[in-house]
Amino acid sequence: MTRIVLDAMGSDTNPVPDVIGAVMAAREYGVEIILVGDEALIKPVLAAQNPGNLPIRIVHAPDMLSMEDKGEALAFKARHKDSKNSMAVGIDLVKRGEADAFVTAGNTGAAWLTALFRLGRIRGVDKPALAPAFPTSKGSCVVLDIGANPDCEPQNLLQFAIMGSIYAEKVRGIKNPSIGLLSNGEEEGKGNHLVKEATPLLKNSGLNFYGNVEGKEVIGGVVDVAVTDGFTGNVMLKTSEAVAKLIVDKIKAAIKSGGPLVMLGGLLVKPALGQIKKLLDPSEEGAAPLLGVNGLVFIGHGRSDEIAIKNAIRVAKNAVESGVLEAMKSSLQERLNAAKAD
Repeated sequence: MTRIVLDAMGSDTNPVPDVIGAVMAAREYGVEIILVGDEALIKPVLAAQNPGNLPIRIVHAPDMLSMEDKGEALAFKARHKDSKNSMAVGIDLVKRGEADAFVTAGNTGAAWLTALFRLGRIRGVDKPALAPAFPTSKGSCVVLDIGANPDCEPQNLLQFAIMGSIYAEKVRGIKNPSIGLLSNGEEEGKGNHLVKEATPLLKNSGLNFYGNVEGKEVIGGVVDVAVTDGFTGNVMLKTSEAVAKLIVDKIKAAIKSGGPLVMLGGLLVKPALGQIKKLLDPSEEGAAPLLGVNGLVFIGHGRSDEIAIKNAIRVAKNAVESGVLEAMKSSLQERLNAAKAD
């Protein structure tokens, strides 16, 4: 049985949505859940869900990392071997082989740093990257990095491309995924120095490299994986989420203010609007993988509700069962060496 560690103190309104989502996931997906956090807070929420004989247990972690933890204080809490915060305790369970993956809706920077310090990096990776799946007109596109590494070198983008390709193939079932380099123009030669210097590396990587892509190509489903630095990726992510919310809100407002006939029409198109809202809802994926650390780590939104937590556990389960970590370890260095040889 797949064993998933959940940081029960992760979400903004922890531990309620975290625990409820975990119970839902245990029932629906047949996974073992290890809830890590303040046992006194977790127990009553868990009991209220009537978990029965579901394979759910609690590992006590008296401390937690929050948005206020920064700088040297955060680094100390993330790194110290005796740290008792929920992220450190949970990730250590993965490191010791007592669990297969770690999921949190907590502070992204804290999770990134804790995972990096406690699990280390896969050989050949300089900077682990966050890689969510963006909805597209043809399905989805894995985009990395979306915030973990604001400053990147060309070699980092090559590593992102290799990791994204392996993840898209193993976890998302895309054979020979196409790779795009996010730029301000489709033509080769467009872009900043980073894009221009990364282009020959990707062309010689042996990957299915499509070339430069603009944001519209990503959303249009032209490529399966898009690579960029964390600054650009984060701006793209947050802008896309804001635009999606704006469109849905504007449609709702127009229907409500349009009079009886428009409201009647709104009722008729409500199922279709529901499908669109579901497509644009980040909770459908639940969490993004942190690719490049020596373990499976997934990071979700702080505002995650129980559905988002449940879906995050599903994504983690699929990654475990696909063998993506082993595939990344075995082929990443080989592909990097091949790119250097070329």
